[in-house]
Order: sequence, then structure tokens, then C-alpha cells
Amino acid sequence: MFITAQALILGAEDVYVKKGSTISLMCSVNVHSSPPGSVRWYQGNTVVDFESSRGGISLETEKTESGTTSKLLVTKASLADSGNYTCLPSNANPASVFVHVLNGEHPAAMQHGEHSASSKLLTRSWITMFALLVILTR
Repeated sequence: MFITAQALILGAEDVYVKKGSTISLMCSVNVHSSPPGSVRWYQGNTVVDFESSRGGISLETEKTESGTTSKLLVTKASLADSGNYTCLPSNANPASVFVHVLNGEHPAAMQHGEHSASSKLLTRSWITMFALLVILTR
């Protein structure tokens, strides 16, 4: 029996950070037999560019006996850094979270906003389709 490996982003499905603070996302891939060759991060449908002029974006990846972890750090978060973030290992299903960068708002007020359960389900469906497209075009 073959079980497909699954990435997991630690923490809540919705991440709230204040403008100017650091976004820290940790993705765990527990594939012991063959660790992923690479782990890519996406914001929406765009690969996170660590060389962008924005600066302050870094990635730490660690491969151990217990699996692989990939930590995405985005310093000095701005409102433009809000959105869906996806961790896509080369040999596992992706995982996603939605990051909300707050400009003084209270997180509880945002939970009833535009990101309803149906909106999240639709977003996850698109991410899954996008991940499959990436995998199939390799």
C-alpha cells in the first residue's frame, strides 16, 4: 500500500501578524525514506522570490532523520504580504495557510470578513489544482 506524503504547516490555518513584524511559517514533511529534493513556497500562484528587491525574505531548510522542515521568514511585513502561502515539497502534497497582515485591526473582526469557509475551500481547490499542474509539468 502506497501512502502519499503530506506537507503540514504548523499552527493555525489563518495567521495574523502586525504590519512591520515578521511572518514566520514552518512547513514539516515527514518523508523518512526519501526527503524532498526541494521545498518551494508560493504566495498565491507566485513562487516566493528570495532575491526580490523587497528584501527581508529568507528560507531555512533542515533535513533530519525525523523528516524535513522548511521555515519561511518574511521580515517587516506589509499589507502586500497578506495572502495564501503554500509549501510545496518536491515529493509530497502541498500545505497552505492564509496570512493576514494587520494595520492596527483586531483579528477577531477579520474572522467574519471576506475569507469565509467557502472562500477558503475554493482557494484550497485552486491550490491543489495548481500543485497538480506543477507536478505534472515536470
